[in-house]
Amino acid sequence: MLFQRFAKIVLRLFMRVFLQVRVTGLEHLPRSGRLIVMMNHIHALDPILVTAVLPRDITIMSKIENLRLPFFGWIVRWYGSFPIRRGEADLQAMRQALQVLEKEGALLMAPEGTRSKTGGLQAGHDGMTLVATRTDCPILPVAISGDEAFNRNLKRLRRTPVQITIGELFVFTNREGRPSRAQLRQMTREAMYRLSALLPAPYRGVYAGLFQATTELIRPYRPGETP
Repeated sequence: MLFQRFAKIVLRLFMRVFLQVRVTGLEHLPRSGRLIVMMNHIHALDPILVTAVLPRDITIMSKIENLRLPFFGWIVRWYGSFPIRRGEADLQAMRQALQVLEKEGALLMAPEGTRSKTGGLQAGHDGMTLVATRTDCPILPVAISGDEAFNRNLKRLRRTPVQITIGELFVFTNREGRPSRAQLRQMTREAMYRLSALLPAPYRGVYAGLFQATTELIRPYRPGETP
C-alpha cells in the first residue's frame, strides 16, 4: 500500500495543524499478522485518523457511496479501501474481507455500520463478528472521541482535541463449529462493551451500562498465540 504510506505522512501533517491528537495504548498493536481493527464511528475523519496513527498497512471497509464520489472515490480506493453495501448481505464485501485476513493483513471495521448522529455508540451489527469467527482473527478495539467537533472548530480557526484509545487484543472463544445467530449476537454485544469501556461515558450510547457486560464468548488474546 505505497499510496497509503505516503498519504499517512500528509495526514500526520494535517493532524498537527488542525488537531490535537492524543494516542494511548499503541503498544497493543501487533505489527504483523491478521488483525481486525474495530472502531466506533462519529465523524467522517474517524477511519483516516485511526489508520494514520497505526504504524502498519490497514485495509478499510468503506460504504460504497464513498467510492462512487467523483475524484474522492479514487483517493479512497488508492488509500486501501473496498466497498460494502450497507443494509444488505454483501457477499462480495465478505469475500474481500476474508481475503485480506487470509493474507495476514489488517482490516478496519466499524460494527455500527454508520456514523452516530449523537456521538454515542449505536447497536453493533454482526458482520465483524462473523468475519472474526471465520478466520479466528484477533480484534483490536480502538475508541475515538472529540473529532465530532472538527467542523465547528474549523470555522472558528480552532484546533480540535481528539483522543484515540487503543485497547487490548481479544478473540472470540466459540470453537464448536460455526456459531449460531444467538451466539453471534452475544459475541457482538460483548465486543461492543469492550469498545464502550475505552470511551468517555458520554460516548457509550446503548452500551453505557458496563455492569451488563459479559465475557462468556470472549477472552484476551495471548501474545504469541497463533490466530
